[in-house]
Amino acid sequence: MAILRIYHYPEPVLRQVAEPVTVFDEALATLARDMAETMYAAPGVGLAAPQVGISKQLVVLDCARADAPAELIFAVNPAIVDSEGEVSEEEGCLSVPGYYARVSRSARVKVRGHDLSGQEVEWEAQGLLAIAFQHEIDHLKGILFVDHLSPLKRSLFRKKWQRLQEQQLEQL
Repeated sequence: MAILRIYHYPEPVLRQVAEPVTVFDEALATLARDMAETMYAAPGVGLAAPQVGISKQLVVLDCARADAPAELIFAVNPAIVDSEGEVSEEEGCLSVPGYYARVSRSARVKVRGHDLSGQEVEWEAQGLLAIAFQHEIDHLKGILFVDHLSPLKRSLFRKKWQRLQEQQLEQL
């Protein structure tokens, strides 16, 4: 397994609509395992293939509490088929490090996709897992969590992001 490079905003791959996976082979399984290792090392609770520079519809998630056993999910070609309720929580993103904002999402979702062998799977999620599914599926559509902010907050994000980048350059 390997830790992969996480692409950061505004890299173009993050804005591309990811291609559906059509071949379920060892290369896909290796990519999924590498993504999981990368997610855990970051650390994060979810990672989409575009975030590691691969425009494929693959996400990995693990929203288990730190003191609980892992609950790793590999979702290939996932799509939200039903949702209800609304929740507003603070989100962050491994592709937008150091920035957090409150985002409104569905409180509960039903997601349909495939496992790594190509078998159809359905997940029912609420709480953090529902938010993570929505966040990662957005990545597959070229959408970042900051796109859910109001125009004013997006403008403030861009200014803050530019300052964060300048600070990082100064530290080098």
